[in-house]
Amino acid sequence: MILTEEQLQGLLDKSLAELPRGTEWAVALEGSIAEGFGNPSSDIDFLLIGRSEDDLPTMPSLLFVDGRRVEIRTRSVRQLADQFRSLEKGAKRPGRLSEDLLNRCQRLLHSHPLRGHALVDEVKATLPVELFRRIAADWWAHRARQSLRHAMALLSLGDTDEVVDWTRAGLVQTVKSWAAGRGETYLEPKWLSLQLDRTDRPDVRDRYWELAAAVPAPGNADAVRDHLAACLAFVADLGLTGVPWRPERLTVERVAGVTTWSTGERVHVIRGRREVFALGDRAAAVWRSLVLGRPLPQVLAAIADTGVVDAGPRLAAFLRYGLIRLAWKGGGTVTPSLPLAAPPGPVTPPPSTVQPPLSVRGAAVSGPHAIDLVPLPADRFAAAAMALVWSNVVVENAIEDLTGALQRGQWRVAELAARRAVHAALRGLFSAYGVHPLPADPDLVRRIDLLPPAVRPIRARAEELLRRTVDSAERGDDLLAELRAYVALVRDTAGAEAFPSSFDSADTWRATLQLGYDWLRIGAYLDAELPIEEARDLLAGHGAQPHQAA
Repeated sequence: MILTEEQLQGLLDKSLAELPRGTEWAVALEGSIAEGFGNPSSDIDFLLIGRSEDDLPTMPSLLFVDGRRVEIRTRSVRQLADQFRSLEKGAKRPGRLSEDLLNRCQRLLHSHPLRGHALVDEVKATLPVELFRRIAADWWAHRARQSLRHAMALLSLGDTDEVVDWTRAGLVQTVKSWAAGRGETYLEPKWLSLQLDRTDRPDVRDRYWELAAAVPAPGNADAVRDHLAACLAFVADLGLTGVPWRPERLTVERVAGVTTWSTGERVHVIRGRREVFALGDRAAAVWRSLVLGRPLPQVLAAIADTGVVDAGPRLAAFLRYGLIRLAWKGGGTVTPSLPLAAPPGPVTPPPSTVQPPLSVRGAAVSGPHAIDLVPLPADRFAAAAMALVWSNVVVENAIEDLTGALQRGQWRVAELAARRAVHAALRGLFSAYGVHPLPADPDLVRRIDLLPPAVRPIRARAEELLRRTVDSAERGDDLLAELRAYVALVRDTAGAEAFPSSFDSADTWRATLQLGYDWLRIGAYLDAELPIEEARDLLAGHGAQPHQAA
């Protein structure tokens, strides 16, 4: 150790002097210094063990003694026994074994007693060292398999940058597994060089460093492939099983809770009923071409046969976002992870900044390759989109009412119909920006300040139209023309410029119903609020009118 017994005892005395009195502790030195590693910057880790029946705090206390950082942890004998029992129980499924639990048990088993040696030894004896070595070796081996299988998959997808990183990770994890089987169980990889030096296997050590230094440039696909193959051969020599060069053993699988919904040409993928991803045209083409349950090479070939090119990066992104998963035949889902890093799992990207986020044809996207996270929770996304469609139906109905009133000289009826159209168009505008629930109609104009500055000129147009009166056919025709221009402006801003003229013909009404039905299906799946009660009948009739002959 880099500190003498006398120095450690002196640091311990000064540390204990800063703690509350009254408890008799057994004390062990843990961590890198106890392992024989460390340097002048390494902190001093003291574990205080007591026979208290109470749960002692997990959080350490940090002290600064004689220019060194001292970390004090406390644990009762019962808590330590529980740790070891949990470790043995979890060892049967190394993929789910907590890294923190493994680390805590390892540090105790390799600790150096300073006070109360008998109690420290009693606690350590609860878990045989040989058993712990096997558990640690299996834990690292599981992670190595996941990393190397993931690297193999990414190579098939053409993502050479990540192949290099995950190959390096798998190499480190394999060597850590091999070293753990020989007693070098300390988890932190930064001391790997010293651990390898202590195994007395210079051949393994030198080959590892040779491969670690031979990392190819990510853009060179052939070199990346050769390096991965060399690493797979090396790890097989070290006894790691389950990673032969067999990309066909990787299959593309469905993820529970991931569903697909189309509105017009836009494809939306909903993850876990919470997040909505909107796909650009090219990303959507890859998604539509996916045949799940097949080997990855077959999936890529089938997508290419449909005429879609460069599908690999899109599949890699779907995988990263947890929209699909990869499985190894006979080995379950491929879930790569790194020690002392973020936990594994799907990535949630920053929300899309495209404005407005919604249109009647689907969520807005940033480009043809986009896999954009809609900046709304899924239920509000669906509710706002349904309100957007329904608002435009109301606009069409109000304009129809206005036209009929003008033909009959019903001036006050025309004024009310025009105001209804103004308000309905504003409801659509707010809905396109994800506002839900909506402000009350009289408040809509004043609340335009909730929306981006670019849409605020609409406020003046709306205010002017709401003040208009009609007392002649000429003024009525002017109002109708200005209202149509206003509706066109709002629809262009809200992505509803192609909305069908719902009441012009049977065909336009049918198109309106189909558009509403597409959104109602998503809303019903997410238990979102429906815009009107009649929508349930449209949903039940699969988009058809309830009284229409077959």
